[in-house]
Amino acid sequence: MSTPTRVDAVVVGGGVVGTAIAYGLAKAGDHVVLLDEGDDAYRAARGNFGLVWVQGKGLGNPDYARWTLRAAAAWQAFGQELADETGVDVELQQVGGLTMCLDDTELASSAAKFASLREAMGGDYAYDILDGDAVRRLLPHTGPDVVGAVYCDRDGHVSPLRLLRALLQAFTQRGGHLVAGARVEHIRAQGGGFDISLLDGRMFSAQRVVLAAGLGNRELAPQVGLCAPVLPNRGQILVSERVQPFLTHPTLYVRQTGEGVVQIGDSKEDVGLDDGTTLDQLSRIARRAVRCFPLLSQVNVVRTWGALRVMSPDGFPIYQQSSSQPGAYVVTCHSGITLAALHAHVLTPWLRGGAEPPDIQAFKAERFDHV
Repeated sequence: MSTPTRVDAVVVGGGVVGTAIAYGLAKAGDHVVLLDEGDDAYRAARGNFGLVWVQGKGLGNPDYARWTLRAAAAWQAFGQELADETGVDVELQQVGGLTMCLDDTELASSAAKFASLREAMGGDYAYDILDGDAVRRLLPHTGPDVVGAVYCDRDGHVSPLRLLRALLQAFTQRGGHLVAGARVEHIRAQGGGFDISLLDGRMFSAQRVVLAAGLGNRELAPQVGLCAPVLPNRGQILVSERVQPFLTHPTLYVRQTGEGVVQIGDSKEDVGLDDGTTLDQLSRIARRAVRCFPLLSQVNVVRTWGALRVMSPDGFPIYQQSSSQPGAYVVTCHSGITLAALHAHVLTPWLRGGAEPPDIQAFKAERFDHV
């Protein structure tokens, strides 16, 4: 089947954010083209940890905490929906998650932050502070250096690769068209819609265009009267060989996948577009993981990589329609897995020209005008 050049919507960005949006639009009946730049892009999905995570989201911004809670609550139904559509099990395990603390100061600081967030939420924010013994009862392989943890029963994890596969499959089954190797050069408002020109000369025309291109949104957004002041933030990850299951609950920096491998990640680095790895960071990450779970000292690391997160100046999402060129939208965030269900469904009526959801009205780019 040939790819159409005139469609209802073009979504720019083939990561989890863009694919979830494209699936939602296609499911609603739109004729959609999804443009994916390719593996040479600075993909945030390349380093995705797979967490469906509530705790800590929204510190300093209760609106984001509420948005995240809504997303987590929607995940069970969303995971089942994708399985029904595609037969792909995304390996959702929403059994609760922990943020491990290795000293009393760290634990006290975490407790104070979560208490302030609960107060800001009017008490509607569930979490528990566990002491070290309680953590070891829950996760018997926890090491003696762990003095406690924050536990939230709404947290969990999925397989990022399975999720992306399911979203793409569901999108194409609904009539969507994926265009690979598509690097956007220009976007121009034209005749009540938009012409999207690719670097290789191909062109698409659409009534609406959604920018979900991660770090690429920074350059693309001004072409349609929008602003996306996103910056890269590097995270480094270690991946182990397959080991006997021992971690029944994901933690913020260590999780065990359905295949038995262990993912370890714990860095936030402002290094521009450098997505490499460094021995000092990888060593630090490994040491902390071993302190949390000593059995990891006997496990082989089979690969490491660095990836660039997409971060706004305050770390919260940007959702906005262009006021000067209606029909052009920007969607960017660094929690594409957690928010996937909302991106696929709650945003869809808005991205089809309907009313803006009240939940996203706090996430306009204008909040950065003073930065």
